Amino acid sequence: QVELVESGGGLVQAGGSLRLSCAASGRTFSSYAMGWFRQAPGKEREFVAAISGRGGSTAYADSVKGRFTISRDNAKNTVYLQMNSLKPEDTAVYYCASPGIVFLVTRPTQYVYWGQGTQVTVSS
Repeated sequence: QVELVESGGGLVQAGGSLRLSCAASGRTFSSYAMGWFRQAPGKEREFVAAISGRGGSTAYADSVKGRFTISRDNAKNTVYLQMNSLKPEDTAVYYCASPGIVFLVTRPTQYVYWGQGTQVTVSS
């Protein structure tokens, strides 16, 4: 069992930056890939970024590539999402998740552990 708790969301102006953190419980953290998803009002949950268990592989949605960076610190059981050059269309609830396997995957249905989400609002 893995419990995930996100933090770092908030209100920021367009062009600004935020760093989200996701603290995970459990001794198997480094064995699991991690991902970030987001869901805007009235829209489906969408993939943002993912990282493999040891951090050697990453993947990004085209909409955030070059602006967002996913990273992890296995010693701290924490995964991060650095978000730069934020746009109003990045406004959403951001969720941390894990598929419970070491290899990164990108579909929400492949993830079994989810955090409660943190709101990110980007004003124009």
